[in-house]
Amino acid sequence: MTLEKTLANGRQALEEAGIAEAALDAWYLLEHIGKFDRSYFYLHYQDEIEEEQLQEYLTLVKKRAERVPLQYITGEQAFMGLAFKVNSSVLIPRQDTELLVETALGVLQPDMRVLDLCTGSGCILISLLHYAKEIAGVGSDVSKQALITAKENAKANDVEAEWVRSDLFANLTGTFDVIVSNPPYIPTREIETLMPEVRDFEPVEALDGKEDGLFFYGRILTESSGFLNPGGYLMFEIGHDQGEAVSALMKQAGYDQVRVIRDLSGLNRVVCGRKG
Repeated sequence: MTLEKTLANGRQALEEAGIAEAALDAWYLLEHIGKFDRSYFYLHYQDEIEEEQLQEYLTLVKKRAERVPLQYITGEQAFMGLAFKVNSSVLIPRQDTELLVETALGVLQPDMRVLDLCTGSGCILISLLHYAKEIAGVGSDVSKQALITAKENAKANDVEAEWVRSDLFANLTGTFDVIVSNPPYIPTREIETLMPEVRDFEPVEALDGKEDGLFFYGRILTESSGFLNPGGYLMFEIGHDQGEAVSALMKQAGYDQVRVIRDLSGLNRVVCGRKG
């Protein structure tokens, strides 16, 4: 079977399974198993695919048709121009979260210390350490497997960080100039309404923000008082409808310069404030 026909069959299978971006996903899976780019494909599309590669491709297409996220199949995702390993123990890094990184980069200065709570794959902290030179960083997560992934990503991206297994601040020491977090913030009742790729495959403990989705924001605001230096910044990723609620929580906790930042789609995405 030719590469062209293989790709067409993959696209058709994903379309029949109701995958929204069937053509793109079919291409990414072929690119993944073939280790070639589009330029090579267009020059060799009439070449026969090796039988071993064909069987591997068909297996991956079947997984995607079953709604396994593309990133969990290929094992990687780009974020902030860097490559990150991902697996079912961590959330898949999303472009929306880049706004949190960009906001933190706007205040970080040399010799500052930054903490990333609920670090998951480590994409937020690793990106900060990569782009903001001469800072120190700590990433924490309650999941042992997530921290293993974060450590691998730090090594792959050539950054040094401290990784701590902790239920928020429980096992942390010292103080920080900036604390960032993309905590679980989806209300429990809404988990079942998520697309299958998220609901059935991403770690629920990294999604579930309890009854109203605000549980972890409240905990972090309460527990962070002894860990954030005066004048330091606390920054959260939020759900698109949580800007007002999280801003109110931050103001009640004594933060000033509280602001909500919108993403490129015009949706509320980040809330940040400064400790007085």
